[in-house]
Amino acid sequence: MTEKIARRLKIKASVRGKISGTATKPRMSVFKSNSQIYVQIIDDHSGTTLVSASTIDSGLRSAVSGKNKTEQARVVGEEVARRALEKDIKAVIFDRGGFYYTGRVKALAEGARKGGLEF
Repeated sequence: MTEKIARRLKIKASVRGKISGTATKPRMSVFKSNSQIYVQIIDDHSGTTLVSASTIDSGLRSAVSGKNKTEQARVVGEEVARRALEKDIKAVIFDRGGFYYTGRVKALAEGARKGGLEF
């Protein structure tokens, strides 16, 4: 494992020890790979994923094609907010997964806020 990945996992474990999603305010978890970005809204008490979206969703493939990765992240953030509001989820706890809050992670968060989520 590289030092960069080990650092991210150490930060992720530290953050997960401090935050937890509930039914009223679930956790919005972000994961990014080199080419894709994934987001889930999770109720940690019941251990269930309430809402998810990613750049590989069949419904989002056409919306993200031809855009750069930052623009794709913004579209995914707006989509997860739309799906969350359909399930009456208005407020979440943002979990950046140990990634720096810049670039694609920031674009996803801004897209989710633009879509109507509060965090």
